[in-house]
Amino acid sequence: MIRKTVPNVEEALSGVKDGMTFMLGGFGLCGIPENAISELVRLRIKNITCISNNAGVDDFGLGLLLQNHQIKKMISSYVGENDEFERQMLSGELDVELTPQGTLAEKCRAAQAGFPAFYTPAGYGTEVAEGKETRDFNGKMYVLEKAYEADFSFVKAWKGDEAGNLLFKGTARNFNPCMCGAANITVAEVEELVPAGSLDPNEIHIPGIFVQRIFKGEQYEKRIEQLTVRSRN
Repeated sequence: MIRKTVPNVEEALSGVKDGMTFMLGGFGLCGIPENAISELVRLRIKNITCISNNAGVDDFGLGLLLQNHQIKKMISSYVGENDEFERQMLSGELDVELTPQGTLAEKCRAAQAGFPAFYTPAGYGTEVAEGKETRDFNGKMYVLEKAYEADFSFVKAWKGDEAGNLLFKGTARNFNPCMCGAANITVAEVEELVPAGSLDPNEIHIPGIFVQRIFKGEQYEKRIEQLTVRSRN
């Protein structure tokens, strides 16, 4: 059995360099690779391109990398919770590529499956389609979108085993699974790391073939992005 475990986040991120492109899983602040992000902050990797559904908040998640001006380009779908992101974008400090959410997910999934590109109707007739090939299929126009190319994917799972098999919980399944295997190297951090063979094969969401490195994460804050409560009657 192939063992893909590494002892810590420092070894898991071995090989990251300035100017690389990273995929980072999660939805809002749910299921984000907190340990990997913290290590990128510590290493002060700069001029990076980040592919992520959103950009965290000002003082958490990818917002920490934005604060340090480590991100050169942000490829995202939703970025409305980060004031520093807005400031850098409007000032021209940050290159931003906004992408329809389903297209972003599919561009990751295409890279995972080895497809170079695909056609989608999303964005046709808008700025999203500018400069891209379009084609008619059965009377409906589609836009050609290319799969992402990334150096590393950083994902966070609830549970994983030494062979890299992963289980995700709840909303963390939105973008983490489709980013596994979509980059040259996939690094998975997990809350619980178990011996190979411990997981029920029928419950595994991502097989270990899509993961190159796995480690047990520490001290997850799991912050809530928008907390809405109601008073008791």
